[in-house]
This record gives sequence, structure tokens and C-alpha cells, in this order.
Amino acid sequence: MKHVSIIVPEGQCILSSIVGPYKAFTAANTYLEHTGGKPVFDVHLVGLSKEIKFYEGLFSVHPDLLMKDIKKTDLIIIPAAQPQSLGQNLEFIPWITEQYKYGAEVASLCVGAFLLASTGLIKGKKCATHWIAADAFRQMFPDIEVVPEKIITDEQGIYSSGGAYSFLNLILHLIEKYSGRDVAVYLSKLLEVEIERDSQSRFSIFTGQKDHEDEPIKQAQQYIESNVGQKISVDQLAGLFLIGRRNFERRFKKATANTPVEYLQRVKIEAAKKSLESSRENINEVMYAVGYSDSKAFRTVFKKITGLSPLDYRKKYNREAAVR
Repeated sequence: MKHVSIIVPEGQCILSSIVGPYKAFTAANTYLEHTGGKPVFDVHLVGLSKEIKFYEGLFSVHPDLLMKDIKKTDLIIIPAAQPQSLGQNLEFIPWITEQYKYGAEVASLCVGAFLLASTGLIKGKKCATHWIAADAFRQMFPDIEVVPEKIITDEQGIYSSGGAYSFLNLILHLIEKYSGRDVAVYLSKLLEVEIERDSQSRFSIFTGQKDHEDEPIKQAQQYIESNVGQKISVDQLAGLFLIGRRNFERRFKKATANTPVEYLQRVKIEAAKKSLESSRENINEVMYAVGYSDSKAFRTVFKKITGLSPLDYRKKYNREAAVR
């Protein structure tokens, strides 16, 4: 059997990211037994203490094993421990790295990526996390490539997942790997989770990284956001703030994690998304309102950023369109 250690972190954590994996792995065992097979997963909740309280004491979890008592495990699940709780969970870091060294695989769920990154195991690798935490992750771990559009990363026995309940897609991925496709498909139906979902782009809300000290770049961001309907070139922006184009592009990328062109596109598409969600304007009207005149270019950029065409996005998120 595969020994699974679901960490129960101290401090703030999304409780469902502890309960969800536990339920999924144990449900996989139940299905295997009912279909004449043998259980695959030996599932444990692992903590630094015997009781951990969450949500100001409204809930408590009682790990059945303490970390110090586990000499060998096969799979470590790091739930969505909030970044501000990192200091309370430093004891897990050497244990995780040692277990990985001796063959264990490690998976982080949502913002559990911050604890995973603190181990140093994904330096130079890709990592998914909740899109809302991507900028903070980049700042804290500049030597890791954050991929907020991804639902799952899988690299050399280390896994990460996107935000919120998308962690279930990673758990299904692991269950398929260790117990077979039929088990994963059954659980996707039992839990009503869309299997093979690979992007969280359609859920992200672009706000622009402004937690930096480059004031001219911050003003450029504000200018872009205040003139969504205008066609703005990089040369125009650089000239407006009296900065050479190459220097402007370098500073913009360093400050925002986006090139000026990417930022312009994301701001315009975010405005288009809001219109498609709430207005009765047709696709062309929305396109013109955010400064595009080429429908093919608009559709291409929109799908690149959201994973959906403008029409499909409207059908999915506009209530009137969904009813029609």
C-alpha cells in the first residue's frame, strides 16, 4: 500500500483541502474493495501536535500521526496553508525534504505552494497556485516559475495545483496514477468534478501587480487602466513618462511581471469579460469598447487569456445568455 501523509498545518488553512484529499483517497479504497480489488492508499493525517484548531476554534482536527513519528512515507499532501502561517510550520520543511530525498512524492494544494517552495525542492521548476496569490508568490520566490493558469504541474515527483477546489483535479490525477483510470473516472463522477481540466484561466481576475516602488511604472499602469478604450502603443507610454522604450519595457516587466503589451491585453480583456458577464452588448460592441477593431485579433487574445472564446465566455457567465 502507498503511505499517504496529509499534513495538518498549524495556523490558518483551508479546511476543505485537508478533508477533500482524505475523502477522495479513502473513497478510492472503498471503490477498489467493492470491485474486488485491494485498497491502495494507507491514509494518515499528520501534524506537529495532536489537535489543531481552525477558523478561530470553530473546527479542530486531530491528526492520527505526529510528524516526528513517521520514518518513511510515500506521498505527502501539503494543503492550502495560508502564507502568513509559514512561520508556524517550519518544522515540516526538513522532514519534507528528507522524505523526498528517500523517494516520497510531494504535492501542494492551492496556496500550500508557499510551504512547498520554502523547501527549496522546486527551485528552477514550475509551480501552480491560486491565481490571486501569484504576484505574492513571484515576489517571495523569484527563482520559481509560477504558472497561475495551470491546474496541475507534475515534475520529478513533485506536484502542485491551482486555486481553491481545483485541488481535487490534482488528487484525481494522483489516484489515476496509483490505482488506475477507472478509479479516477468513478471518483470524478462521485465527487462531480470535471476530469482532465487543465486551466484555471477562466476564473482569474486581473488586477495588475502594483505592490512595487517604481512610481512612473505605477502611473503607466493607472494610465492604461483609465484608458481601456484607447489604442495605446508601448512607444506612446514610454514617451508619456519620458523613459526610453527598452528601459521602459525592462522596468515594466520587473515591476509587474508582465510586458507592457501583455498588461495592455490583460486590462482590455478583463474589461471585456466584465461587459460580457453583465451587459447586453454584442461581441463586436464589447470589442470596440475595449479598443480592438480586428475581431480575429480580439478573439485570439481573449481565448489565449481566458481559455474560452468571447461567445463561449458570455454563454457561461452571463445569466441572460445562459437562460437563452
